[in-house]
Amino acid sequence: MKKFSIFTFVIAIAFTLLITGSHQVFAADLIQGGPLAEDAQLADPDPNGDDLREDHADVETWITKWYGPEGNYENSNGFGDEAPIDLMAVGTGDKIDQVSLSTLEGLLMTQDVDVEWGDDHGGTRAWTVFEIDPADGDNMNRGGPVDDIETYAVIVIDSPKDMTAIMSPAHDDYAQIWINGEKWYNNSRWTGAARTILHNVEVELQKGANVLLYRCGEGGGSAYFNLHFDDATHDAVTIYPKDATDKAGFFDEILPLTAVEPAGKLTTTWADIKRK
Repeated sequence: MKKFSIFTFVIAIAFTLLITGSHQVFAADLIQGGPLAEDAQLADPDPNGDDLREDHADVETWITKWYGPEGNYENSNGFGDEAPIDLMAVGTGDKIDQVSLSTLEGLLMTQDVDVEWGDDHGGTRAWTVFEIDPADGDNMNRGGPVDDIETYAVIVIDSPKDMTAIMSPAHDDYAQIWINGEKWYNNSRWTGAARTILHNVEVELQKGANVLLYRCGEGGGSAYFNLHFDDATHDAVTIYPKDATDKAGFFDEILPLTAVEPAGKLTTTWADIKRK
């Protein structure tokens, strides 16, 4: 009986340590089975309540550098009304849309195509690298109005192999995330604080360059968007922008990742293809 009790105690301790160690990744709701089906592109996750909120303030891998338009889309009609509208397509005359911006081909087009949202919505936006503070509950506010705004932000994730990753988004208010031309996350509900999440999302990364597009729409009050992955993913991948501080530096970092082999087996890049 004594041996059984000790064994039970050891098992209980091991289970507790396992739960504690995985708390960061799996305690909140885990969304699986993505990318989102066509009829769920604008549907909130279920469940999606306050009881899912989990504080990730102690996480050190929140992403701080992003590539995107140099300012926000301004004077929106509110994130609920704007969410179904592809503001990237609107601003580029359909040259780049949200789906294509989350691919290498679309991302490379931003070398030559600015975003023209008109004087009422922020004017013409060139592309640049910008940095945010994950602890700042207003990190979307990059000059200009602080309410009724939309932010578009891109990172490139260089993965050593095909892998499953867990991403954890925090946002106020409406967040939409695409990876490699597919939508993986849609949620109109704010997460509660800048480093608090409601959901972990299981996503698939391919070997090589993966383009992630994060769109966040803010109505009023706090305005933030944040993202981190599970520790194993951060240990394995390299995320760009890394050292870059502007558009030129960003493309210097990622262009080596865009090499493809066309039928003739001569190595080229998407940039070369586009110029031809």
